Amino acid sequence: MLKNKYNMTQEQNIFLAKRNIIDVIWKSALLEGIPVTFPETQTIYEGGNVAHLGIDQLQIINNLKHAWRFCLATINDKIDNNYISSIHALIGNNLVENPGKMRIYDVSMGGTKWKPELPTKESLEKIIGNYNKSEITTDSIITLMCKIMKLQFFNDGNKRTAMLVANHELIKNGKGIISIAEEYKAEFGEKLISYYENDEKIEELKNFIYTNCLDGIKE
Repeated sequence: MLKNKYNMTQEQNIFLAKRNIIDVIWKSALLEGIPVTFPETQTIYEGGNVAHLGIDQLQIINNLKHAWRFCLATINDKIDNNYISSIHALIGNNLVENPGKMRIYDVSMGGTKWKPELPTKESLEKIIGNYNKSEITTDSIITLMCKIMKLQFFNDGNKRTAMLVANHELIKNGKGIISIAEEYKAEFGEKLISYYENDEKIEELKNFIYTNCLDGIKE
């Protein structure tokens, strides 16, 4: 069981999120393999263009901006299927087929022979239900993120969606912000694939995220 690393007020955590939003989006873009710098991410966030990036790459960054704004504007909303689907609709806008809708065909995952089962609404409801019934802690929030990633409920964009859902809950409860720096990208990917292949590996993934990817303000 992971201890609460940070115990901020919601106001403090919202301030931290707003102060670091471009950095978090930049790191998310790098995680998706987009060759963008921090200043370029700031330019895109402020409505500008970066000539060397493709249309889809620019769309990913702009979608993250809109999804983060939605997350902060609805910070006290309760997590349910509809809320998670609303986040994915923003993440996947103009990028994936049927954004915000449940995946209805098989997909393959890079780096592994493991394939996720076709999801059901009930499978996502079970994950959310178990989370909402538990004590809301850093541990339960990171667990929620990992399980949404593995479920692969949507056609694409599941990591971005799961991470933003987790950040919504972290910020709401004053527990910090998750972002994965480029230096941890490879190891995060390895541990995520290990978890995909073996449920028992979830604790290793959670500990890695907790130790290396969770930031906040300590009193």
